[in-house]
Amino acid sequence: MPQIVAQDLSKTYHVPQRRRGLMGATRGLFSRAHRDIDALKGVRFSINGGELVGMIGPNGAGKSTLIKILCGILVPSSGYCAIDGLVPWKERIRHVARIGVVFGQRTQLWWDLPVIDSFELLRDIYRVPEARFRANADALVSLLKIGQLLHQPVRLLSLGQRMRCEIAAALLHSPSILFLDEPTIGLDANSKLSLRDFVRNLNREKGVTVILATHDMHDIEALAQRVLIIGHGRILRDGPIAAMRAETFGERRLIVDFSEDIGEIAQEGVRVLSRTDRRVEFAFDSRVTAAHTLISRLAADHSIEDLSVEEPTIEELIAKFYASHGAVET
Repeated sequence: MPQIVAQDLSKTYHVPQRRRGLMGATRGLFSRAHRDIDALKGVRFSINGGELVGMIGPNGAGKSTLIKILCGILVPSSGYCAIDGLVPWKERIRHVARIGVVFGQRTQLWWDLPVIDSFELLRDIYRVPEARFRANADALVSLLKIGQLLHQPVRLLSLGQRMRCEIAAALLHSPSILFLDEPTIGLDANSKLSLRDFVRNLNREKGVTVILATHDMHDIEALAQRVLIIGHGRILRDGPIAAMRAETFGERRLIVDFSEDIGEIAQEGVRVLSRTDRRVEFAFDSRVTAAHTLISRLAADHSIEDLSVEEPTIEELIAKFYASHGAVET
């Protein structure tokens, strides 16, 4: 049975609309105009326990709204959702005891308190038994390498240090589901790699279900087994990145270092993307021309020192998918 079930979730915001000009401002004092914004429109999906699912989409696509509904922070305008049999916004106290949440641009730690004091406060809030809290805290401190940070005020931590502490704080009460909303935003390369390794091991070894919403396509490619692509408040795609790559983008790159300078190269179904000295980068559609066929043709006519075949980057893949569905990254 799926751990998370969403059926026809919709969310409409009723927002005030400001009238133009002095007369409009004066009229607004007595009667304010409003307009409706549909953040989600009939979203349906299910997630099994132990999955690691990525959630991506342009700004304004509805990702954060969906996560807030799943966490019980927002109430949908219509539709149904159950997580471990609980409706998040109706049974919020029982629900939040089973989930962990990390928002990359918000903190659940107290700014002026040492990290360990925030942990103790969270233990009281979640009513975690002392023995379990100590065991969890010790394990998380060791895994996330934050022992030297525990007695520092949160405001003195770097962003990478704070995010490691945020993840520890979200897991102190042993949640079965972890929601991560932009967890690596602003982090340096080493911090990103450390967090990715931790999340991957948490999912594989502890069986924690992870929902990862991010704009960082490298996070998605490194971690997600399955991806939900959201645009215009709807699920545009639900499945593995590899399947989407095969269906959406058959183009591959062949980079060849020739042994000597060569003239113009004309190969059917092949484009020359760039030339630098004796290095040439070709683009070809693997659904039409197989890589080994193209390599054989080039090797028959020219001496080759080295070559490599590359897939388009994940950013190119997602950008093309957005364009094909009229969802533009902003």
